[in-house]
Parts: sequence; structure tokens; C-alpha cells
Amino acid sequence: METDYFIGMAQQSLWILALASAPLLLPVLIVGVLLGMVQAATSINEQTLTFVPKLIVAAICLAIFGGSILVLLTDFTRDLFAQIPALVR
Repeated sequence: METDYFIGMAQQSLWILALASAPLLLPVLIVGVLLGMVQAATSINEQTLTFVPKLIVAAICLAIFGGSILVLLTDFTRDLFAQIPALVR
């Protein structure tokens, strides 16, 4: 019974991780691919050309989605801690 609980918690943890990281990773990935295509087309091999826009997009996404990511993580942590007394019987 306890192993089912821990497997369920591991699955839920991975799902929360995916939900928390997707709003940051997807826009940065898209910007990176687009800038990579521009660099390949123009033969510009400057590393800061891709780093700075991705950093700016990540900061904008954190400003937009940071609050909801924090709420998601705190709700999960609160639920996790609330279930501890049921396991320690």
C-alpha cells in the first residue's frame, strides 16, 4: 500500500515539474530555434546573439508566469506535507 502511495507521488511530482517548467522552456526553445535558423541563414556565429534574447524571453516568462508557478509548487508542497501524518501511523 505504501509503495503505491510513493509511486503515485513520484508520478504527481513529475507532472508538477512538467507544468512548472513548460512556461519557461517552450518560449525559450522557440526563440532559440528561430535565432539558430537566422544564424544559419546569415552565417553569423556570435554566441551572445542567441544568449541575450533567450535570457530576455526567460525573464519575461518568469514575470508573467512566475506567480502561477509558485502557487502550483506551494499547493503541491502543502498537500505533500498534509499527507505525512497519515503515513506515520
